[in-house]
Amino acid sequence: MSPEQKKTANSPKPRTEILQISPYVQGKSQISGQANPIKLSSNESSFGPSPLAIDAYKSLASSLHRYPDGSQLQLRQAIADVHNLDPDKVICGNGSDELLDLIYRAYLSAGDEIILSTNHFVMCALYAQIQGAKIVLAKEANYLTIVDDLLSQVTDKTRMVTLANPNNPTGTYLNIEQIRQIHAGLPSSVLFVIDGAYAEYVITNDFDSGTSLVDSFDNVIVTRTFSKIYGMSSLRIGWAYCPTEIIDILQRIRSPFNTNGPALAMAIEAVKDTKYIDSIKEHTAKWQKRLLEELSAIGITVVPSVTNFYLLEFNQTEGKSAVEAAAFLESDGLIPRLLTIANGDKVLRITVGLDAENEAVINSLTKYMLLF
Repeated sequence: MSPEQKKTANSPKPRTEILQISPYVQGKSQISGQANPIKLSSNESSFGPSPLAIDAYKSLASSLHRYPDGSQLQLRQAIADVHNLDPDKVICGNGSDELLDLIYRAYLSAGDEIILSTNHFVMCALYAQIQGAKIVLAKEANYLTIVDDLLSQVTDKTRMVTLANPNNPTGTYLNIEQIRQIHAGLPSSVLFVIDGAYAEYVITNDFDSGTSLVDSFDNVIVTRTFSKIYGMSSLRIGWAYCPTEIIDILQRIRSPFNTNGPALAMAIEAVKDTKYIDSIKEHTAKWQKRLLEELSAIGITVVPSVTNFYLLEFNQTEGKSAVEAAAFLESDGLIPRLLTIANGDKVLRITVGLDAENEAVINSLTKYMLLF
C-alpha cells in the first residue's frame, strides 16, 4: 500500500448521514454577458431595509470592536412590543435557519421520524438528515398539505412536524383552522414547528402565524426571519417564539454571540417601522393579483401565492416548458429560479420585484408564449 493509500485509509471519516446530503445550491445571481441582470431567484426584498434600519447600521461603525448583546434583550423586547408577545419566549438567531438547526439538534435523534410537507423548505430536510432522522412526507393537493394525510402519518416514532406556513417553494398557506386541526391531532410529545418566514406578507383574514398556540401549549414553536420583507438577507438575523421550557433548552446550545451587533441594531428599527413594512405588503399583494391575471391570460399556470414570490407551471401548455421559459427570461436579463418539485415536474419560482421588474417579467413571458 502506497503512503497516499495508507493516508486515505486512515483519514478521519464523517458520519454516514453527512455523506448522504447534497450541498445546498443557492439561487442564481449572474448571467453570462449581462452586466446588470434583474435577480428574481431568491425571494429577496427588492425594496431593501427600512431607512431607519440603515441608519442604525451606520451608527455602529465605530463600535464594531465590541461584542454584541448576547442576551438580545432590546431586539427581543422590540419584537414582543410589535407582535404583542412575551419577550421571555423570544430567542434570536443567525437567520431562522440557525434556529431551525438548533431545534432539530435539540429534539431529533437518529431513528426518530419527522413529518414534512411533500414540497417543503429544503433546509428542514437537510437538518433532519444530519440528525439521522427519518423524513416522512405528507401528501399535497393543489400544492396544499392534506391535513388528514399528515395526521395519518403520525406514529410512535414521530418526534416532530415542521410546516412552512406560508410554504416555500409553493407560496400557498394553511388557514388557522387547519393549523389548529394539525396541532389537535398530534400527541403532546410531538413538537410542532411552524416556519413563518413569509408570514408578514399575508393579508388574508383566515391566516394566523401560530404564536397564540405557543402561548397555550408547550409543544409549538414559530420561527420568523428578517431576511424577507425586512430586506436584511445579508445580515442573517431571525427569531423564534417558543414555550419557556424550550427556550431554556435552546439557550443551552446556542452560541453566546450568534447574532451580530449590526444585525441586532438594524432589526430593532426594522421591526418597529411598521409603516414601511405595510407599504411593501400592499405593493406585493397588488402585484400578485396582477401577475396572476396577466400570466394566466397568456396560458401559464400560476399557483396563487400569499408571499413575495409565485410559482409558474408550463406542463399544461404544448410546446412550452419551464426550462425553456427560464432560458428565455435570462436572455432578457431576468433571473428566475428553476425548480424541480416533489413530483418531478420543473417549475419557475419568481420573486415579486419593483414595478419595472414585474413589467419586464410579464413582457418577457408574453414574448415567450407567442413563440412557435
